[in-house]
Amino acid sequence: MNTELKLKGDRDILRVPSTKDKALRINLNAYIYGTFSEIGAGQETVRHFFRAGRSSGTVAKAMSAYDKDFSDAIYGAEPDGRYVTEQRLKKMLIHEVDLVEKRLSRSKHPDKVFFSFANTVATIDYTKTFKGHGWVGLKFQVEAIEAYNEIILHLRFKENDIHLQQETLGVLGVNLIYGSYYECHDPKKLLLSLYDNLNKDQLEIDTINFSGPVFAHVDNRLMSLQLVKNGMTDAVVFGPDGNNILPSEILYRKNILALRGSYRPVTKVNMDIYEKSYQKFIREENVCADKTVVLFEITLSNLRSSGEINERDFMDRARLLCSLGQTVMISNFQEYYKLVEYFSTYTKARVGLAMGVSNLIDIFDEKYYQHLSGGILEAFGKLFYRDLKVLLYPMIDTDGKILCSHNLKVDANMKLLYKFFKFNGKVIDIEDYDSEVLNIFSRDVLEMIRRDIAGWEEMLPLGVAEIIKRNKLFGYGENNYSGESS
Repeated sequence: MNTELKLKGDRDILRVPSTKDKALRINLNAYIYGTFSEIGAGQETVRHFFRAGRSSGTVAKAMSAYDKDFSDAIYGAEPDGRYVTEQRLKKMLIHEVDLVEKRLSRSKHPDKVFFSFANTVATIDYTKTFKGHGWVGLKFQVEAIEAYNEIILHLRFKENDIHLQQETLGVLGVNLIYGSYYECHDPKKLLLSLYDNLNKDQLEIDTINFSGPVFAHVDNRLMSLQLVKNGMTDAVVFGPDGNNILPSEILYRKNILALRGSYRPVTKVNMDIYEKSYQKFIREENVCADKTVVLFEITLSNLRSSGEINERDFMDRARLLCSLGQTVMISNFQEYYKLVEYFSTYTKARVGLAMGVSNLIDIFDEKYYQHLSGGILEAFGKLFYRDLKVLLYPMIDTDGKILCSHNLKVDANMKLLYKFFKFNGKVIDIEDYDSEVLNIFSRDVLEMIRRDIAGWEEMLPLGVAEIIKRNKLFGYGENNYSGESS
């Protein structure tokens, strides 16, 4: 029996169903049946299904293993002793799905699509200094006797009251289950539906990963872009494998080297900046190579450089960076000081920003700080007060002169401010650069690719041109490709 036709539905954008309506619709669906396991904030999701009525047709089991010994006995002990982790959530989901399959007979439930919902969270502490966070996930079928699909997300609470956080978690859980069944064929719509009957002042979703047969076409890098684009979070990180990574997991107490660029496409000069800045950064005092994370950062403003965000263009950039084994950050931080502030929430260790001369000149341009009451001084207080180093890559000006920290020109009224930071060791020149690549610019390479002008291949890192040709990235081989709209 094809239950997909019974589960697939269109979301009425003019009327978002209430949380109770969503829970009731799930309860009235005779095919959806599964378990709830919630640790840390009460049984906040399942109670919506109990209160909606007819829950006996949906809830096979609901449990909360609050005691750590009980939890370990059920799901196994964690090597690091932590309980609010993705690994813990995955163990919960796997364990509970196995029990569903063992305890519920397919002969008795031939048409049921089983699910297991789980969360493990830490709500706001007594002193209200830590607002709390959590992992929420769902393993579910959309066809009986079909492989399970999975959605796992991480949230951060923004409310300052434990009862409000519990309410928020419960609504989110209902949205996730409802969206997984009625919006699963449109993951972007499913993602938006997670905030139904909620607002972004209540919680932040900073990581989400989709997997399974119904999401076989979903690229989690694109879903991470949606999180930032929709204002659900300010920054996301994904690894070389394309899956999203929780920022705190990779950045906590680490030295961070960030390289901002368009990477459209990634060129030899981009990789020279990376290699030379990294070698210089790890030789810095208070920097440990084993505890250093490198991020290739792309801002939303960069992705919007041609108007609306071009998702195809974004994926072209992401594929190339991932193929080079790089970790990528997508952020909503147009100004560098906001990026540094973001890093400071995870680490007090030294942070490095690798950039070209033109980027540093822009940092000293007052027009970018008119929205701040303290202007550029306020921004610089946030930027350079912390343990920050700018690793400066030179550029060639129109006269063929090499510009570095010693001869770049900022506005006259910024000279003293620049000298202050320069002579206090905040700006470090990259001196062992490859002079052969200084004339390479991504925009020129992109134009050559689109116009099929010979010679662009030699401007890219080894193997990158082959990837572009094989996958027809950046409009390669398409005469009508403009890259100006999505």
